Amino acid sequence: MHITQIDLNNKRQVEDFLHLPFSIYRDIPQWVPPLQMDERIRLNPKRFPFYKHSHAAFFIAYEGIHPIGRLAILDNRPYNEFNHEATAFFYLFECEDDIAAAQGLFNAGFAWAHSRGLTKVIGPKGFTPMDGFGLLIKGFKHLPAFGLPYNPDYYPALLEACGFEPDRDAVSGYLGTDIQFPERIHELAERIAQRRGLHIARFKKRSDLRALVPKLKDLYNNALRGTAGNAPISDEEAETLANQMIWFADPKLIKIVMKGETPVGFLFAYPNMSPALQKIKGKLFPFGWLTVLRELKRTDLLDINGAGLIPEYRGSGGMAILYSEMFKSVKESGQFRHAEVVQIGVENESMQRDLENFGVDFYKVHRTYQRSMKDAA
Repeated sequence: MHITQIDLNNKRQVEDFLHLPFSIYRDIPQWVPPLQMDERIRLNPKRFPFYKHSHAAFFIAYEGIHPIGRLAILDNRPYNEFNHEATAFFYLFECEDDIAAAQGLFNAGFAWAHSRGLTKVIGPKGFTPMDGFGLLIKGFKHLPAFGLPYNPDYYPALLEACGFEPDRDAVSGYLGTDIQFPERIHELAERIAQRRGLHIARFKKRSDLRALVPKLKDLYNNALRGTAGNAPISDEEAETLANQMIWFADPKLIKIVMKGETPVGFLFAYPNMSPALQKIKGKLFPFGWLTVLRELKRTDLLDINGAGLIPEYRGSGGMAILYSEMFKSVKESGQFRHAEVVQIGVENESMQRDLENFGVDFYKVHRTYQRSMKDAA
């Protein structure tokens, strides 16, 4: 077994990196292949905006000529500047149940991170806010929401064997159409919106969403104030995220809380693409996109993946507006029978408690892990 840092200009190594998950998950029916075109762009420094401000290294573990593990290590400079840290992310970790391979990958990653002056490693954590984070530690029998990690149940043991400790957990909850959402929350949301001069912007066309992208970037960055563990995004990153989001979004499910002409909150929900991606094996072209479009109209699964208010509007019942719109998104369309509220940090106790009181069943848990570089030295 040997570890190789891949040369992104080496087509054979790039193909080995991209295709390894298809081997590891070949007998796991819940796994959803990622969009292959997005995966390739992330390994292309000339096309992916992350590389304009940050750096990454990619490693493969080979047994003979066969890849058995892979790992990405990210040096996200905006994150470290925003949080006043010197932290590396690990991401795209996939490995057979082989402790030596996992340790070899992480030792190579630690060495690269240490050479850049980074003192801590956390993950799994990706390139952009659209990348789901953490290892799945509960809920293995369920299909993942689009873009969220799914992994074999032995991955946490591999990380612990490499010296990692739990960092933070995030829960995802099931919301069915049979839940009796309290009418008083809708009434409270209406009163608060009237009192504070707020309204919900709704959209009919993708072009309407496109015109909102610059304001959404500012909204996302403003919503980070007073939080840790995130990073602001640039204009180019906002455009890239918009391209990813808009092509499969149902505009009616994207809702923006407005104060006059200024966005102050958001609720993002999407038809779940996971069954479609399983059918096309992650390949949109030449004809996979037709399958995706058909499945998006047919699916009864909804992913609620993103909700927030800027700090000035979080108190005094402001979250009731988001809760109200969350339940309306499930009920109003007539298409969806099931929804998943995606990755709420367990430190957000009030939101988790509220949703549990409304009947949401938190049936999945993802966990990030951390290790000090001093321990790895």
